[in-house]
Amino acid sequence: MSFTEEQEALRASVRTALERNPEPWQALCQIGVTALAIPEEYGGLGAGLTELQIVAEELGRVLADVPFLSTVLATQALLSTEDETARKRLLPRLAEGITGALALTGEYVVDGDTAEILLAVKGNTLYEVDSAHTRHTPTMDETRRLASVEIVDAHPVGEVNLNQVRDVALAVLAAEQAGAAARALHITVEFCKRRKQFGRAIGGFQALKHRMADLYVLIETARSAAYAATSERMAAIAKVYCSEAFCAVAAEMIQLHGGIAITWEHEAHRYFKRAHLSAQLFGSPREHLARVGQTPA
Repeated sequence: MSFTEEQEALRASVRTALERNPEPWQALCQIGVTALAIPEEYGGLGAGLTELQIVAEELGRVLADVPFLSTVLATQALLSTEDETARKRLLPRLAEGITGALALTGEYVVDGDTAEILLAVKGNTLYEVDSAHTRHTPTMDETRRLASVEIVDAHPVGEVNLNQVRDVALAVLAAEQAGAAARALHITVEFCKRRKQFGRAIGGFQALKHRMADLYVLIETARSAAYAATSERMAAIAKVYCSEAFCAVAAEMIQLHGGIAITWEHEAHRYFKRAHLSAQLFGSPREHLARVGQTPA
């Protein structure tokens, strides 16, 4: 994989914003992450999927609890419609950092109780929700906010290309999973360099070297799959591979850290929880594996 100078600068800016700000969402909005995929005519930056994935990968590294993924979903839903009035009214607000969320039938809504612009899909129609009863839904992963949404009043925006929205969501989520998996491995490697047994660091034992080398290959393959998710088939493949890779790395992280990994104070359990919730988000790997078999190569 290769990235342009502008893309690497974006990565560096996002990483700096996350490292230096206790409330990173405002800082991320200031550097334009919410405007990335919005065309310039609506106040955005006109960037592409790769830029969204770069941001997601960095957010995944630190398990950032910010409404980026939900806002991406809302943005993509609006971009897939042909309602120019709704686009002109809502996209500039999203570009400025107003948070959005998209309710899909039969699923909990990511950031559904905190979003300022709430959209919903029923059939092939996108609706703007005027009023709703929302309730935060506690989950195993406290770094991903989900909510149940009961829509009271909404008005139609237009026909939505749900497949297009889904595939962008899967590609962005896959990049986030790859970033989180890479960070989980880094933390584990550093621990194995410090943890001593029989008078030497456990990272020096050949068996552990092989295990961590295998994890590194798994993560790099996952990153490649994520950034190659530019079609329906590849988005499904990325979802399957990155979900399974992240779960495998998180499990090894727990095992190699030993008992400390399951204590509340250690961050290993947070990566483990994020891995398993993300694997089920927007459809389980099993569902998308079935799609791969049905989609032309």
